[in-house]
Amino acid sequence: MSELTTVARPYAKAAFDFAVESGAVTQWHEMLEFAAQVASNEDIKAYLAGSHSPEVTSDLFVKVCGEQLNEQGQNFIKVLAENGRLVALPAVVDLFEEQKALYENEIEVDVTSATEISEAHQSSLVVSLEKRLARKIKLNCNIDSSVVSGLLIKAGDTVIDATIRGKLERLSHTLQS
Repeated sequence: MSELTTVARPYAKAAFDFAVESGAVTQWHEMLEFAAQVASNEDIKAYLAGSHSPEVTSDLFVKVCGEQLNEQGQNFIKVLAENGRLVALPAVVDLFEEQKALYENEIEVDVTSATEISEAHQSSLVVSLEKRLARKIKLNCNIDSSVVSGLLIKAGDTVIDATIRGKLERLSHTLQS
């Protein structure tokens, strides 16, 4: 996977830079997401693995995507096909989304709890995390009964373990020291 990420990085950056310049970040994100779904299709994957000319491959890919791609999106697909990189489209989308989140000053935060978090609690959590992280927050709530009580919050490299299990582990470590 890291090899695909390395291959995808310059394409994602080029697409993102162009999207910002043309003021169409959301449109580009939607186009790339659709194209990545097409590239992830098993029949398309098998076709891409075959030995076809880049022109034939890009023409088929553009036809499959149809009106979902504008002219610049079609050109992007042609460049990927010429370089044999259409299989990297899902990684391109992931990297594009990362750059989009940075550009929009937004971060995805995963919150894990033992029970469902109420709307009011989610709202207050978003407000306090926005203050702490100085970014817009996109909250993803998960339920895991092994948490027992409290919250486990992951935002990028930041982890806030406010679970009972985490507190007990820290207490045990402190007592053993």
